[in-house]
Amino acid sequence: MWPERRNIPAPQVITPAQAAMMPAEAAAKTGIPDFSGLVETYGPAVVNISAKHVDIMNHNSINGGMNGGNPQLPIDPSDPFYQFFKHFYGNGVPGMGGNDSQNAADTPSESLGSGFIVRSSDGYILTNAHVVDGANVVTVKTTDKREYRAKVIGSDKQSDVAVLKIDAKNLPTVKIGDPNGSKVGQWVVAIGSPYGFDNTVTSGIISAKSRSLPNENYTPFIQTDVPVNPGNSGGPLFNLQGEVIGINSMIYSQTGGFQGLSFAIPLNEAMKVKDALVKTGHVDRGRLGVTVQGMDQTLAKSFGLQSPNGALVSSVEAGSPAAKAGFQPGDVILSVDGQPVADSNALPSQVAALAPGTTANVQVWRDKATKDLAVTVGTLSDTKTASTGQGADKGDSASQDARLGVTVRPLTPEEKQSASLSRGLLVRQSGGAAESAGIQAGDVILAVNGQPVTTVQQLKTMVAHAGDSIALLIQRDDAQIFVPVDLG
Repeated sequence: MWPERRNIPAPQVITPAQAAMMPAEAAAKTGIPDFSGLVETYGPAVVNISAKHVDIMNHNSINGGMNGGNPQLPIDPSDPFYQFFKHFYGNGVPGMGGNDSQNAADTPSESLGSGFIVRSSDGYILTNAHVVDGANVVTVKTTDKREYRAKVIGSDKQSDVAVLKIDAKNLPTVKIGDPNGSKVGQWVVAIGSPYGFDNTVTSGIISAKSRSLPNENYTPFIQTDVPVNPGNSGGPLFNLQGEVIGINSMIYSQTGGFQGLSFAIPLNEAMKVKDALVKTGHVDRGRLGVTVQGMDQTLAKSFGLQSPNGALVSSVEAGSPAAKAGFQPGDVILSVDGQPVADSNALPSQVAALAPGTTANVQVWRDKATKDLAVTVGTLSDTKTASTGQGADKGDSASQDARLGVTVRPLTPEEKQSASLSRGLLVRQSGGAAESAGIQAGDVILAVNGQPVTTVQQLKTMVAHAGDSIALLIQRDDAQIFVPVDLG
């Protein structure tokens, strides 16, 4: 009797791209993603980066900074690596004192980070600018333990993106994704070298998008709760399709370790920087020449706006593109080339993305109506931000406005010349509504609700006829800022 025939399915061939997609399929079926296919496919394209600044006159440093076969480790107690190695080795570690007699001044400074290969044919690698900042010896190590001396093609501190190149061919590469297609709440995966532990995989979700951070004005960060730590910097952030959508750049922490807040540079922004660095070695960014501040409901009401959207112009730099285009303090920038400006944090990245020399259409809110201004975009070289601080109290005769709660006097000619002002009232004392709003002695009141003020009587008249709130343009130290005052 013949054996029973059975239909035996042919073996299924799974491509690397299909393997990387498996986490998304697993998540859809079980609710718990499996990242193994993604890691196996694209993990080899993630590299460990060691960046050193060595004394080129010291032969031992040139040869790796080794002493007795042991690596030179950080000696700064504030360095997270110091505490890490001290936990395991105590004080007898080279570079930390103890039995090591080498002069600390001879120890090369070193930072560890991560990166990922984006082009196989010529060995281009993306990482963070702060990983290689100040280094003259950069070493890249792949997952198969090969090491290469890397060349820094370019580094852009404002975006915190750097491009490296190694002399190698047929390298594994990552798959480039579009962060604009990602959503808050979606799973993401980070691969990097926290504390030097190569190819460590961590996961989490996207917590927010287009996040602006203090002193980081030109990058709309992707916020995640993916655990990243020192050494993860420069590593890729993957979506569940195995595509890189960001470069892990920084954390917010009280201790130096991960506390649930990590931030990644969107890859589309990083790729623009990469292309510019490879092509020209630098990045050109647009500039208007205005200082802006955030809006709140009180300010919005003072300027006749329904909602506190946009960026409030507190000062316009003389001779700047904005000045030539007719921008004024008190303008609220609503959109740039048709793209809405959500707030003052969003504006810098939108303007920086403009090509210098081109003409941009900027819509502003002025005198309770919209106005379109055509501005020839300049080139960014420096930035100014509005700040607060203590001012000096000078002069004699003053007059008080009871409703506002300030005692003011006109500026003397010498004060106008010293502060480069043509007008203004110096605040001698502050109380009541003004004090509650943060107005201080030494501030100079320049305008009320966008209208210039030159005399004490003019200020009294404006305040008397104002509604429940006003916006005062003040100068404090070298910066101008609008202050909303609730008059009740």
